[in-house]
Amino acid sequence: MSKKNWSGRFHEPVSELVKQYTASITFDKRLAKYDIQGSLAHAQMLQQAGIINVEDLSAIQAGMQEILQEIDGGRINWSIDLEDVHMNVEHLLTQKIGDAGKRLHTGRSRNDQVATDIRLWLRDEIDAIVALIKELQTTLIDLAEENAAVVMPGFTHMQVAQPVSFGHHMLAYVEMLGRDYERMLDCRHRVNRMPLGSAALAGTTFPIQREYTAELLGFEAICQNSLDAVSDRDFAIEFTAAASILMMHLSRMSEELIYWMSPRFDFIDLADRFCTGSSIMPQKKNPDVPELVRGKTGRVVGHLLGLITLMKSQPLAYNKDNQEDKEPLFDTVDTLVDTLRIYAEMMRGVTVKPESMRNAVLQGYATATDLADYLVKEGLPFRDSHEVVARAVRLAEEQKCDLSDLPLNVLQSFCELIKDDVYEILTPEGSLNARNHIGGTAPAQVIAQIARWREILKSN
Repeated sequence: MSKKNWSGRFHEPVSELVKQYTASITFDKRLAKYDIQGSLAHAQMLQQAGIINVEDLSAIQAGMQEILQEIDGGRINWSIDLEDVHMNVEHLLTQKIGDAGKRLHTGRSRNDQVATDIRLWLRDEIDAIVALIKELQTTLIDLAEENAAVVMPGFTHMQVAQPVSFGHHMLAYVEMLGRDYERMLDCRHRVNRMPLGSAALAGTTFPIQREYTAELLGFEAICQNSLDAVSDRDFAIEFTAAASILMMHLSRMSEELIYWMSPRFDFIDLADRFCTGSSIMPQKKNPDVPELVRGKTGRVVGHLLGLITLMKSQPLAYNKDNQEDKEPLFDTVDTLVDTLRIYAEMMRGVTVKPESMRNAVLQGYATATDLADYLVKEGLPFRDSHEVVARAVRLAEEQKCDLSDLPLNVLQSFCELIKDDVYEILTPEGSLNARNHIGGTAPAQVIAQIARWREILKSN
């Protein structure tokens, strides 16, 4: 067995089974560059504080540069005997520069080291994710602009409710993604706090300068309690919660795309490159990408539950349990990034079918509320107008026609306040145009919201 850095305390070597079970290098090696980034800042601080000399610092910097080049070139043989990325990097460094490499760990522990590495990594991933959110928003805004006046049925309880603009519908998801963007950036503030200097759990006896290290690493704040700094992973849980909400929004959109692509709806078509066929049914064109987004949403939500469960019974401070935080966090990021990338590209390949959407509006008495509002404006109390229109809908349903197909004298038989101008508001387009206020579905409002969002995205 290779000698462990902590093996002097023990009378027998770790068993091979334990070694395999407890090692994390197979997955935490992806933190290597961040581990080196943190180590270089720590070394610079140690020299600034007079804890190591300039020669040691120079040797550490040169050695780490070599290791980075070897990582980029895929020339590192990560060792399970060395347990994790931290001990692997330190061992490589010591092999290259000798005693100076052994001095690097002065004033820190793997406990504050790993917490720092994860925060540095996650900070960069959040920056990439918010950029991808903006890209998807831009795609949806472009699609909304192309279809600002395209009428489609809006649904409640999956029943036709009122006419809405397809552009308005797309902007609903832009709004959701806007809140997801805000959540990610808000979470980033709590991620961007530095644990380094907390050491194992109680701080260190060396005269470290944590403010200087934080400045070097670009942290906006320093963790103020050493116990909390090394032991909590609430920042990772918060990120995974924000990721779960974002995936939930994409899952909802996926559900609609799947419905809309069905011949029962025939509202849209997805580009062939985002669909697959059937091994037995030649006619099939399956929306596999949105279906898989629904499935992967459950995966991300599962990681959220796993991380919360991981933390719920841990006493202070660090426990080995926390080794299990990385794989769900890594997979959450990977899944979210891949989903956002493919979603933006997929939505650029959506073909909208306006005629099918308009026909669907005419099948569900979507302008019934417009007729009720019309009667209210003529002086009839809303509850009375609701009853009048309900009876008119029942007749139209019996005659298998739309409200707009009922003759004026028939409509007037339900209420004498109805005049011949009623047909203007009984059309789907008239219904859209009538809702011309902030948040409404009128095409003019859709165009205004598109301009608003373009300005928001430009300033973000």
